[in-house]
Amino acid sequence: MSIRIQLQGIGQDYPDARGGVIRVIDGLDLTLEGPGIVTLLGPSGCGKSTLLRMMGGVRPFNVPTPTRGRVWIDGAPCDGPHDDAVTVFQHYANRPDLSVWDNVYLPFRTALWRRRVSEAEARRRVADMLARVGLLEKQRLRPAQLSGGQNQRVALARALVLRPRILLMDEPFGALDAQTRGEMQQLLIELHREHPCLIVFVTHDVTEALLLADRVVVLSTQPAQVVDDFAIGQPRPRQAAWLRSPEAARMEARILERLHAKAGGRGQLRITL
Repeated sequence: MSIRIQLQGIGQDYPDARGGVIRVIDGLDLTLEGPGIVTLLGPSGCGKSTLLRMMGGVRPFNVPTPTRGRVWIDGAPCDGPHDDAVTVFQHYANRPDLSVWDNVYLPFRTALWRRRVSEAEARRRVADMLARVGLLEKQRLRPAQLSGGQNQRVALARALVLRPRILLMDEPFGALDAQTRGEMQQLLIELHREHPCLIVFVTHDVTEALLLADRVVVLSTQPAQVVDDFAIGQPRPRQAAWLRSPEAARMEARILERLHAKAGGRGQLRITL
């Protein structure tokens, strides 16, 4: 199930408190093709999340987005929310008044997905996905009764149950402890193998990028530009031994060199290994 996202000449400005503008992205060109996992890696505050929202057609209220340039999906302009794109955020946004089951089933209550998927098929998908993420026995619980990692599993299940062609992930594991984050990374790899799509995964964690990605796109600090773009040929899942290998060390050094050349002391990266 191939998919292609093109960002052409993207620039993004936001108004500041003094009546001027803050240039977040400037002259960015990027083409992403799937299925596969692409990480957008860069220091915090460099515009990664802004780019991710553009790819899903999400437009902030009262701010032209993008300010310059165009986003295309499979050759068609993406000027609003795209039916084939689903987003998972760091703050998982599960409905507190709904059970685990109902949170995962929730997208199928919209008109778009009622037309696309029958009720019987939707219920089958929800049950299968809850079993796959290890939450079938907790399907009647509410989000407040779950841990942070379990809540993120609910959010991931709600996205993947739609079998999207594009899955946009905005630092989804950033708030989790190291052990839970590792478990979620491995679960994502397994689920992607079973349901291939184009995953665009935003992170400022170098280790996470090397662990997950088929391709790493490195962004500079504001205004964001692509400062590196390379593929990783090592098959997934990648073990800790590979992350300590000379190959991985060279990739890590390459990323840090590119970023330090552009950073000017701004932004932060994380290395979790």
